[in-house]
Amino acid sequence: MADDSTAVAGVPGPLAGRHTRPRIAVPGRFSTNASALRSRALVGSRSLLAGVYAAGGDPLVVLPSAPGGEVTEAEVSDRLSWADGILLPGGGDLAAHWSGQPDHEALYDVDVEQDAFDLTIARWALRIGLPVLAICRGSQVVNVALGGTLVQHMDERGGPIANHRNHVHHVSTSPGSRMASVVGSAVEVSCYHHQCIDTLADGLVATAHSEEGVVEAIEIPSGAGWFLGTQWHPEDTWTERPEQLAVFEAFVAACRL
Repeated sequence: MADDSTAVAGVPGPLAGRHTRPRIAVPGRFSTNASALRSRALVGSRSLLAGVYAAGGDPLVVLPSAPGGEVTEAEVSDRLSWADGILLPGGGDLAAHWSGQPDHEALYDVDVEQDAFDLTIARWALRIGLPVLAICRGSQVVNVALGGTLVQHMDERGGPIANHRNHVHHVSTSPGSRMASVVGSAVEVSCYHHQCIDTLADGLVATAHSEEGVVEAIEIPSGAGWFLGTQWHPEDTWTERPEQLAVFEAFVAACRL
């Protein structure tokens, strides 16, 4: 392979700086139907990928390969050694057995291959200190990967906690937290989830909460690298709200280091 100073036939000038954008690995999501492709597909949220790109990163969707629901950290490392950061996006529900909980009839779009890959990539990236941004399902993946549990269906928890599908509300952040430094002390967010974090895994700290008390952001203060998890979807409103774009910008900045 030619080095960065070598010209390529038909391309004028050197290749220096061809990786000026940090390369962000984003596990794709399996889709049963994608009209443009006429069949099942591997997809990524356009607004999410565009948000990463607008923040200066280069998002690259990767196939979540874990045949039979099994994949090792060594296999993930071999595939993703090129990545400057990992973004764990939203998606369907995690199978309840990963957190030692009983199945619930409200679970949807469960895919054990997707689950196994996401859980393994989360453990691997956090262990080696690779920057990680986890969104919605992604935050739940991190919590379960590290030993936490989930509220399987918020409508059944009782009290003020209710389903947050298509829900816009205000979130308060913890003073001195990474999230507070990124979005400020309070922020309006867009949510879409019917599950949420229940028991926090050891090492995780909740650094933002909704008005009803739902955990909306998690961090790992003693972690080896940069990590931020949001229960909300910053990709929903980043084009209108600078504080949501700031989430992607902070992540990409960490990936440059």
